[in-house]
Amino acid sequence: MKIEEVKSTVRTQRIAAHSHVKGLGLDADGTPLPIAAGLVGQKTAREAAGIVVDLIKTKKMAGRALLLAGPPGTGKTAIALAIAQELGNKVPFCPMVGSEVFSSEIKKTEVLMENFRRSIGLRIRETKEVYEGEVTELTPVETENPVGGYGKTISNVIIGLKTAKGTKQLKLDPSIFEALQKEKVEIGDVIYIEANSGAVKRQGRSDTFATEFDLETEEYVPLPKGDVHKKKEVIQDVTLHDLDVANARPQGGQDVLSMMGQLMKPKKTEITDKLRMEINKVVNKYIDQGVAELVPGVLFIDEIHMLDLETFTYLHKSLESPIAPIVIFATNRGRCIIRGTTDVIAPHGVPLDLLDRLLIIRTMPYSSNEMEQIIKLRAQTEGLQMEESAFTRLSEIGSTSTLRYAVQLLTPANQMCKVNGRTQITKENIDDVHALFLDAKRSSKHLSEKNNKFML
Repeated sequence: MKIEEVKSTVRTQRIAAHSHVKGLGLDADGTPLPIAAGLVGQKTAREAAGIVVDLIKTKKMAGRALLLAGPPGTGKTAIALAIAQELGNKVPFCPMVGSEVFSSEIKKTEVLMENFRRSIGLRIRETKEVYEGEVTELTPVETENPVGGYGKTISNVIIGLKTAKGTKQLKLDPSIFEALQKEKVEIGDVIYIEANSGAVKRQGRSDTFATEFDLETEEYVPLPKGDVHKKKEVIQDVTLHDLDVANARPQGGQDVLSMMGQLMKPKKTEITDKLRMEINKVVNKYIDQGVAELVPGVLFIDEIHMLDLETFTYLHKSLESPIAPIVIFATNRGRCIIRGTTDVIAPHGVPLDLLDRLLIIRTMPYSSNEMEQIIKLRAQTEGLQMEESAFTRLSEIGSTSTLRYAVQLLTPANQMCKVNGRTQITKENIDDVHALFLDAKRSSKHLSEKNNKFML
């Protein structure tokens, strides 16, 4: 078998609805650019979102909430994801939909609280004693099995570590040998072993072996500096939900009854308020000692009108708690009935007392020119070649129907273009697929005209 070329899989990943969004597209003084970072138009909304990002970065917005309100297809989710891109991957961002709270396994309020806790990060800085270096020797020492039999057991492990300053030979416990095997440590790897816990972390292959093979998937790291035995600052990012789950999971024994008990447990168990309070106490103690730092993230709840009166009331309590994230809501509803009631009508389907606590950002319908720019961005993201007349026709279709429908016609039009043996999508391809597929408005008109033909 001959391998002539190994293709990268980076470019073949699925293109999602908002893959083109890379940020808010603001300049240095916070003014929105007409077309930037995958966003077009919505200048007022983007500028307001930029101020929110600055407040989040300076930790002055924790426990507050924001509402993105506007008609369908006006970029509410895109702006929320752009906020997440601006904040970076170190700030937790937890997206959910309002209907997610109606689970058959756990309470509505529990789903909300879980997502609240997922949106709050904890950055723990620890100074640990570690042994770090390149592995020069790895020898397990075997002895006779104390319980008899033919097998042998490992009594200890001799490991040699080398740094730029010197070398050291260590005698390790057999349990650490198991950790070394799990990390698949070999001679020539750079590792560190925590002195207190015995935890092993493989950092990569030493760069002295970089020329060993022509083609390799290994990550090469330089030889560590300083002594083998040193103090190292380890930064770990976790969320409060990670701490909840780690402490809620029963630390059962290795016997058959314990394992069977864990298998028989339901898939999802609720975490008690008592446990959360205990974790909050420990977190607050770490923060007071300067060991940890709280990182309030963002909880994005789309389709907020799907929540009911009980969950809205619970949101009040959650937003007022000392440890709370920034909450961004989004809705496309005008005045409608609050879910869970029969006759209470409110703006956006949100109770007035909660609405009073929110900063509201309004998104406006796109113009025909802005729609054309968005369609061009999507075509570029999906790697499609199109004639200028095809873009103009799609923007006209988007103006009479919706932007989402116009964007969805891109892929079928490209397929039709390939069938016809062309490389560029033409206006005729767009008209053909527009005739084949109905949008919501034309489908509704068809239903009203042929209503007597359908079953009730």
